[in-house]
Amino acid sequence: MSASWKALLDRVRPKKYGRKTPLILINGLAEQQESWYRNARFWGRFFEVHQPNLMAYEGDALHRRIRSGEPITVDYLVEQLHTFVEQFVQAPKIHLVSSSLGGKVAVEFAARYPHLVGRLVLLCPSGMGDVERLPILDGVQRSDAAGIIRAVFYRPRKADRGLLNYYRRCFQSRKWKLGLIRTVKGTNDHVVRPRMKDLQNPTLILGGKEDQIVNYREGERAAVEIPNGNGHWLSLPKCGHAPQIEMPRLVNRLVVHFLTAPRPSAQPSFVRLLLNKPSRVYA
Repeated sequence: MSASWKALLDRVRPKKYGRKTPLILINGLAEQQESWYRNARFWGRFFEVHQPNLMAYEGDALHRRIRSGEPITVDYLVEQLHTFVEQFVQAPKIHLVSSSLGGKVAVEFAARYPHLVGRLVLLCPSGMGDVERLPILDGVQRSDAAGIIRAVFYRPRKADRGLLNYYRRCFQSRKWKLGLIRTVKGTNDHVVRPRMKDLQNPTLILGGKEDQIVNYREGERAAVEIPNGNGHWLSLPKCGHAPQIEMPRLVNRLVVHFLTAPRPSAQPSFVRLLLNKPSRVYA
């Protein structure tokens, strides 16, 4: 049997036993790991999905650091991720998919530990330019959970009602507010744009054209700066700051294509997206 036919059969009939390539999801400032609720199950067909809660604003680890007078910085979050990967994932290569602030963590991690990273997908990443809005802080100050939804989503109805209720509950917690504010203070000024030239991994940047938080054009310019033609860019019309929630069907398949295709593209054909099959796991 030719190698090409064997590869096709391996994708169509994946092994049931074995380990898939790990995929780590890194949420943004205004989110927790639950925000991947429209993606994790689909991606789990193709990868071993991990959702480390690096920014647990009510978590003891974060508040121990606050009590000790240490800042919650991007460097701290990167090293927390490194500890998680080294101790609990333990794989030769991982893929990273990140959103918003998680993009800063993903870029820094990939630049520091390129030997651990396969490919990256950055969804509306922050840290690519100087001007960014933080509607979550305005929402906290005004106790306006609905305002956050309107700022993040181009079509607010796409947000699950549970997300709105989540913010309402959080706004009543002083511990949550303190964790959020300290995280904002320690990470907001961190810019990763200069690090793009250090990335050695194929990287896809997705930007929403209606994003009110970051300028999606900065992501387009940043993709060009990734060396060796590894930078890929795609803008999504009628989409805000959370494409993984607003446009999950497209984003889910596009991520799978980019992370598994021998020659990934930011704009694969519709047929290629439909033909994504669970990849053969490795033992």
